[in-house]
Amino acid sequence: MSDLAWVPQSCTLPTEEWPLRVAEWDALFSERLTSLSRPKRLRLRLDLASGPGVEERVREPVARESGCCSLFTFTNTPGEDLIGLDIAVDPAHEKVLDTLATRTASRVQR
Repeated sequence: MSDLAWVPQSCTLPTEEWPLRVAEWDALFSERLTSLSRPKRLRLRLDLASGPGVEERVREPVARESGCCSLFTFTNTPGEDLIGLDIAVDPAHEKVLDTLATRTASRVQR
C-alpha cells in the first residue's frame, strides 16, 4: 500500500478499495493514453485513443471517482479519434495532481 500514500486523506473511498480503483485507471491509461500535458498548474490533460466502448470506460470511473473524491474535477471531451480527459484540482491538492501526472506519464503509448 506504500505506493498509494499519495492518495489524499480527503478521499472517502474505503482504503481497501484504493488498489482496485488505481488498477482500473492504470489499465485504462496503459491501453489508451496517447498524450498528456499540463496546460495549467492545477489541470492535467489526458488524451486517450478512442474505440468501441472506450468512452464508457472513461465515463464510469470518472463518475465513481467524482462520487468519492471531491477534490478532483473531471471534464470528459469525446472525439472521433481521441477522448480528452481534463483533471483539475484546487491549490491545496496540487501535489496530488503532480503525483498523478508523474504516475500517468509512464503509461503514454508511443
